[in-house]
Order: sequence, then structure tokens, then C-alpha cells
Amino acid sequence: MVTIEVLTGSNFKKWKEDIEFAMEMADVDLSLVTDKPGDLTVASTDDEKLVHAAWMKSNRICLLSMRRSILDHLKSGLPTDCTSKELMTAISERYRVSSNADIGSLLQVLFNMKYDGNGGVRDYVIRMVNYHTKLKALKVDLPDTCIVHQALNTLPPEFSIIKTNYNSQDESWSINDLISRVVAEEEKLKKEKGQVALYVAGSNSYKGKKSKTYTNKVAHGTTKEPGQSSNMGPNKVSFKKNGDHCFFCKKKGHMKKDCLKYKAWLAKRENTCNDSLALVCESNLSEAPSSSW
Repeated sequence: MVTIEVLTGSNFKKWKEDIEFAMEMADVDLSLVTDKPGDLTVASTDDEKLVHAAWMKSNRICLLSMRRSILDHLKSGLPTDCTSKELMTAISERYRVSSNADIGSLLQVLFNMKYDGNGGVRDYVIRMVNYHTKLKALKVDLPDTCIVHQALNTLPPEFSIIKTNYNSQDESWSINDLISRVVAEEEKLKKEKGQVALYVAGSNSYKGKKSKTYTNKVAHGTTKEPGQSSNMGPNKVSFKKNGDHCFFCKKKGHMKKDCLKYKAWLAKRENTCNDSLALVCESNLSEAPSSSW
């Protein structure tokens, strides 16, 4: 059930973790953590015989697992007649990385982190804490307040309220305090964004319906336009029947539906209507309840 990543050289740390985890889960890691016991004699006790047998079994399984998870060209130069613990030491020496290099790499990653919204803000802060813990293991003890400041400084502008609250007081937050506050703020932002999306969707639906209704009314001559009389008298019927006068510009030779002035006026009217509806929608976002028009 355990997958051991094949050692390629650059993944030594991951390979070592896989070996140690697999052998411990199988309860055969005795030879990796202890030296070889002394040879058995006629005076050996039953307990000593049991320990010796368990160690020998552990050594065989560990050696087999280690050698089968190393690329063939990387096996050259490694000891062949050795214990599993000795083999692990030899491999560790070959792929040993300077602690200074590790420190530099961890610091670079930590101070170049930016929250992009993926995975949630809790996971983002915990990843920073992970690098902080690794640096402590390498004797680089950064204070918790440094991580708090770094996390706040790398959050997007949407979290400006949290930053202002922290900077306006003298009390320092713990990392757990930071996590609880930024998670609560993120949930609040998600809720507000969902409400805004709901309002915008409603306004777009209303604008489309308004525009379509208005266009239909104009096409059927039931909407009042500049210079148009609202009387349904015989003059209006005469224009429709004659067909040689434009009902919009009153000129001969074309119908209203083909009038360039009419089309320009209609396009301008629709654009003005859409902008007005969008403005009304935004003005209602701040305080109007969801049941309000």
C-alpha cells in the first residue's frame, strides 16, 4: 500500500522519507535505527535470539527495498556488503546538501510567497508556517510576529481591513489568531461577492427584458418618439398606408424602418437606458435588502 519514489539523485529527501515510512509501517525498520547485534553463541538467551532474528529479517527487507528503488547507474560506488543502516549513511553522504543552501532556498520561497486565492487563505498561512518550522530546524529562529507581518503584507487588497486593524494596535497576534481572523474575513468576502453577483445577474436580466420590450414597441409604432404625436388620428393611418413617407424624419422616399436617423436614435436610446439601469443596480448594493426592487 506504500509507494516508494525511485531515487534519481535530486529527490533524495523524498526517497529517504518514503523508505523510512514504508519500513516503519511494515514494522521492519529495526535495522535502519539500530546497529547489528552481536553474533549468537551457545550462551545467548531466548530474547537475544529473537532480537537477532528480527534484526536480520529487517536488514534483508530494507536492503532489498532500498536497492530496488535506486536507478541502476546510481548504484555504482555504493557499498555492497553492508547493513541497511550503513547503506543509508553512504547514500546520505553522496546526496548531502549544505544546510546553508537549504536555508537560502527556504528564505527565498518564504519571502516571495503571494496569495493567489487558490486553496484558501488558511492553507496559504499554514504553508508559510511550514517553511518557518523548517527554518527553525536549521537553527534560523524567526519570531512568529515576522510570519504574521509577512502573511498580512502578501495578502491582496481585499484584506486591507485586517491589515489596518492589526497596524492600528500595539498588541501582536499569534499565528493562530492571524489564521482565525483572515479566514473569517475571507468567508465574509465570499458572501459579499455572491450577493453582488446575484444583483448583477438580476440587473442584466432586467436590462435585456427592458431593451427587448422597448424595441418591440418601437417596431410596432406604439412608443412615443421625438416629433411624434401621441394621437391615433387619421394622419397616422395615412402615413402607414401611403408607405412613401418616413414616420420618424417626415421625409419621402423611405420607410421608418430604413431611416438612418431613426436607427441612430434607437441605438443611442438603448445605450442610455442600459447605463441608467446599471447605475441604479449599483446604487442599491450598499443598503437595499434582497427583496427590494
